[in-house]
Amino acid sequence: MKILLVDDSRAIAMVTTARLESYGHEVRHAINGQTAIDLFQSDHFDLILMDIEMPGMNGFETTTRIRAQEGHEPWAWTPIIFVTATDSDTNLVTAIEAGGDDFISKSSPESVLQAKMKAMTRIAALRARLAQANGKLQDQANRDGLTGLLNRRAMDLRVDSLWEEAVRLGKPFSLLMIDVDNFKKYNDHYGHQAGDECLCAVAACIERVAVQANEDQMAPGVFAARYGGEEFSLVIPDAAAGVHVGIAMAVVEAIAALAIEHTSNEAWGVVTVSVGAACVTPANGLVKQVFRLADELLYQAKDAGRNRHESN
Repeated sequence: MKILLVDDSRAIAMVTTARLESYGHEVRHAINGQTAIDLFQSDHFDLILMDIEMPGMNGFETTTRIRAQEGHEPWAWTPIIFVTATDSDTNLVTAIEAGGDDFISKSSPESVLQAKMKAMTRIAALRARLAQANGKLQDQANRDGLTGLLNRRAMDLRVDSLWEEAVRLGKPFSLLMIDVDNFKKYNDHYGHQAGDECLCAVAACIERVAVQANEDQMAPGVFAARYGGEEFSLVIPDAAAGVHVGIAMAVVEAIAALAIEHTSNEAWGVVTVSVGAACVTPANGLVKQVFRLADELLYQAKDAGRNRHESN
């Protein structure tokens, strides 16, 4: 485990640290309450051992402030054991009310400390598994069930946050709206199962373009999402003006290069996309303006013959 030891006595802290490290744990020492809070904010700990009697901010107040900083999820909870020389009933009650989980005397024998550490290790393992399981569930909730891209809800939440940051810092913000050309005709001709497979192939291709743009440092932070139906989005939160044009061109070419047969797609004979690529630089006002502009450019691409992009 990674343990935060909070004790104003350096001598006691050195002895306790040595004991804990002999059990195989990693220990960081905070000399007072404020230092403990600062360390808690900057690092992850599996357990906090909290002294009660400290000058300035005592252990009870420190614990209350740490609990106020934790998330509401069960896996965000960090066990806190109070360690004190005066294990009175009053201290025990106050410790629990402050947010503590257990209580141990500084004079407890080695076997008691070791047993409590074993119990805490089991709890830490359970917390880690819970956090992992929750992470998977959260990711699933944010993903489109068919294509695996971010879904509309997750995209909107991320876009709102990124747009606010772009406005605050005066950065450009770009958005690509991507629509599969004549997709209804594709479904009618090849069937809905083939249509789903087509959408998955298109989504994977768009994702590859986004990954490549990230790796090339052309557009750090770019990400793809399924906007709805046969429509997709590429969000480019921080890239130089004009970068969106190159990415739009790459998407159009990459989808056509898949060479997915689509005999009902007029002159092309394969699956193609039309792209509206909008850039607002610097970002200002409401984010809906960039969506409206990208939509207008998308329809211009459709009207101009499809299998192309239009950019501002």
